[in-house]
Amino acid sequence: MLLQDKTAVVYGATGAVGSAVARTFAREGARVFLTGRDLARLDALVKELSAAGGQAETAEVDALDAESVGRHLDAVEAKSGTVDISFNAIGIPQEGVQGIPITELSLAGYLHPITTYTQSHFITASAAARKMIARRAGVILMHTAEPGKVGVPLLGGMGPAWAALESFNRELSAECARYGVRAVCLRTTGMEETPLIDEVFGIHAEVYGQTRKEFGDAIAQRTHRQRPTALTELAEVTAFVASDRAAAMTGTVANLTGGLLVD
Repeated sequence: MLLQDKTAVVYGATGAVGSAVARTFAREGARVFLTGRDLARLDALVKELSAAGGQAETAEVDALDAESVGRHLDAVEAKSGTVDISFNAIGIPQEGVQGIPITELSLAGYLHPITTYTQSHFITASAAARKMIARRAGVILMHTAEPGKVGVPLLGGMGPAWAALESFNRELSAECARYGVRAVCLRTTGMEETPLIDEVFGIHAEVYGQTRKEFGDAIAQRTHRQRPTALTELAEVTAFVASDRAAAMTGTVANLTGGLLVD
């Protein structure tokens, strides 16, 4: 197993991305600590993972609260002895964020994704890095989408937010890799299995006078494979990148856009 005896913390674990990655981490042998704000949904996921033979625990953690994150990591370390992997998969509703021209977007609407994502990732990554640097080992992971690299209309602050995370990823590596702590970002297309992308595609389809399916098909046609990234594809690569087999990967973006972006 790729992650045997590793301890992984997943923020936003009740979302489509967080739960998919948590399932793969657990299947690959990691002890997974699931965090979020909805304990009922977290507990349901733990039951699922446990029934499949995985090891998982839950905690109500606000990933925008440094004290909450710090207390939880202290508890994880006390229970498992290490914090090996940190993956932040939080998301925000997109109503009032996307689908609005910049000239009509409010300042609050523009800044909301930028401040939310950068604040949360700074809090979770810096807290994890302190634990990992002390042990001289660990992996900090984050997830972005292709508008962090290319200009896309009507995304408001989402593109700048993803670009900021990719830049932050590079800075993390520049400071922490010498101590054995890797930082890697995973970049995908919008994944159609996720409720959030359903909301996003619906917003943009309405703006362009298309059906939700027509808009999704148009995006898919821009990739080399003629289809978007699958949720399972992201989860599988995330587990590999988190493993010791990817020891040379740090300060980089794993491009999972299926040729939508070509490096």
